Amino acid sequence: MASVHESLYFNPMMTNGVVHANVFGIKDWVTPYKIAVLVLLNEMGRTGEGAVSLMERRRLNQLLLPLLQGPDITLSKLYKLIEESCPQLANSVQIRIKLMAEGELKDMEQFFDDLSDSFSGTEPEVHKTSVVGLFLRHMILAYSKLSFSQVFKLYTALQQYFQNGEKKTVEDADMEPTNREEGERKMEKEELDVSIREEEVSCSGPLSQKQAEFFLSQQASLLKNDETKALTPASLQKELNNLLKFNPDFAEAHYLSYLNNLRVQDVFSSTHSLLHYFDRLILTGAESKGNGEEGYGRSLRYAALNLAALHCRFGHYQQAELALQEAIRIAQESNDHVCLQHCLSWLYVLGQKRSDSYVLLEHSVKKAVHFGLPYLASLGIQSLVQQRAFAGKTANKLMDALKDSDLLHWKHSLSELIDISIAQKTAIWRLYGRSTMALQQAQMLLSMNSLESVNAGVQQNNTESFAVALCHLAELHAEQGCFAAASEVLKHLKERFPPNSQHAQLWMLCDQKIQFDRAMNDGKYHLADSLVTGITALNSIEGVYRKAIVLQAQNQMSEAHKLLQKLLIHCQKIRNTEMVISVLLSVAELYWRSSSPTIALPVLLQALALSKEYRLQYLASETVLNLAFAQLILGIPEQALSLLHMAIEPILADGAVLDKGRAMFLVAKCQVASAASYDPLKKAEALEAAIENLNEAKNYFAKVDCKEQIRDVVYFQARLYHTLGKTQERNRCAMLFRQLHQELPSHGVPLINHL
Repeated sequence: MASVHESLYFNPMMTNGVVHANVFGIKDWVTPYKIAVLVLLNEMGRTGEGAVSLMERRRLNQLLLPLLQGPDITLSKLYKLIEESCPQLANSVQIRIKLMAEGELKDMEQFFDDLSDSFSGTEPEVHKTSVVGLFLRHMILAYSKLSFSQVFKLYTALQQYFQNGEKKTVEDADMEPTNREEGERKMEKEELDVSIREEEVSCSGPLSQKQAEFFLSQQASLLKNDETKALTPASLQKELNNLLKFNPDFAEAHYLSYLNNLRVQDVFSSTHSLLHYFDRLILTGAESKGNGEEGYGRSLRYAALNLAALHCRFGHYQQAELALQEAIRIAQESNDHVCLQHCLSWLYVLGQKRSDSYVLLEHSVKKAVHFGLPYLASLGIQSLVQQRAFAGKTANKLMDALKDSDLLHWKHSLSELIDISIAQKTAIWRLYGRSTMALQQAQMLLSMNSLESVNAGVQQNNTESFAVALCHLAELHAEQGCFAAASEVLKHLKERFPPNSQHAQLWMLCDQKIQFDRAMNDGKYHLADSLVTGITALNSIEGVYRKAIVLQAQNQMSEAHKLLQKLLIHCQKIRNTEMVISVLLSVAELYWRSSSPTIALPVLLQALALSKEYRLQYLASETVLNLAFAQLILGIPEQALSLLHMAIEPILADGAVLDKGRAMFLVAKCQVASAASYDPLKKAEALEAAIENLNEAKNYFAKVDCKEQIRDVVYFQARLYHTLGKTQERNRCAMLFRQLHQELPSHGVPLINHL
């Protein structure tokens, strides 16, 4: 189940979606790229309405804003963007820039003199207060302030910019013939978003204030909502280093560097950037100018709080607790209730394994509601529901609590928390063994996210909630034997969350577990053993458990028993009830495979008691299935059959295909064992019913390609057909058994004696 406190990280760059960057200290200046944009604007003004179609003008207008706000790009890229919107205008711009670059300095002077005419007349081409008008006025003012030597350098840079663009255009023409129909093609939304990419970075100098703010806000938004569209960690860090080289005191660049280093789990660099952010925030006086000493203190306490969150994320709980104590002390001195509420939430995260942690959580929710902090209140409710789910509370009470938190989400438009809530419901239904409900909730989340988009064409579906829902979908499909569908879901996950993204570990673990289960079903224990290493790297408890399963399948009983006992003690210590029950079931199986079914009974009863106490219905049904098998081995098949009637309904309704097959196989075994004392006619009917159940079990096993279980089923069918005197059917099953037995040789375990 995903952690719901990931969103508690304090992000000073974004408040209600608005980036607050401090004064960068660098005004706009004229660059060759901006001259090219000015030429584009001038040509758009000179071109009559009839010369350019309405659709082309609309595309050009959509293109302008990212061109004005974004960083400088190469001339060839600019030509390409204009050509995709309006080929005719692209040709005019290209000719105009060529004449200016290959002409004389006075041509550039005359161009800037003519720009002022755009504002003249009773109906000017451009309004002074519009976005384009402000850009033109800034450029005219910046150019007029240049000295003669600076104007000459600008003209030289323009010539170099033009020559580089021409070389790039010639190279592209040699590699691929130009397609004239490309300009007629409809421009996609993503192409309009001129976001910075590695190959587009062309300016070696510093960005202007507006360009820097736009770059930082764009990358911060992408890191939060759609990490795949952001720059790669190395490229982003290179750009940030370039920004900081010209202005080391730019605090927000340090904070984005901190977020970027978190992506690659670099604890040293992320700590370094975080501390630099708050140091620069204090040095520049961004907060203390308006708030006096209060602004200084606010930076200090939020610095300590963020440091605590950082250490907690990397598992450094002792350092996190020290930093949190410092944040609490400063917040109490300043009487900052908002900061104290954040601290209280993180106190719960650090101490959530303690038995009294729910007291902290309940207090946090009450205080957050009192101080009007719906975001924190909702996160607290989500965490409380998660804790109560692990404590075994009924599903209806948990869903009622989540309904109350959903009201908060919709009331305050907290879309991110709506996603978390639905992902939480998906995980709770899976925990309780209701796969159909879990599937419904996961699909609901995917449908909601596909409809909601944020700025710049970014779909807000690359969050942790989305990854969790997709992983649940992949596992649910794999459990039902739909491996092709599960593979498609995993393929989509890999595209959405590349290996270097922060949520990639979720699908990596899911993929490894599905591969492991398939290898075990296919009897390829060597392959399953090789996958254990990868699972252990992502989840140590799951890895140890899977290693024990492989050892047990390879008949290394003593090694498997030692591993399971160690794991059982550890899971009981950390209160991982779900894993405790799974380990107890594996220990019981190990006992009866070692011909000690009587020792397995107390272990199974302990597992059943835990399953009932924590309302884990599916695990309870699986435990009853194992109890019935133990009774069958002990020679009381009638009681085993009555137990099966209790457990089989939830398994057939919500269980995995493999468990359905095992249940039907066990029913057939119990029917055969019970029929031993029947009269011949009734016995024949019971054996026929058992054969039908075996056919159903074989179909289930075939869906998950479980050849070992299919071998056992056809062996049992051959025996039954022999008893009924059906020679042809017996021979067919015997031949199939022989083929499977040669492919999967037994390991000395009696075929009838394992579930």
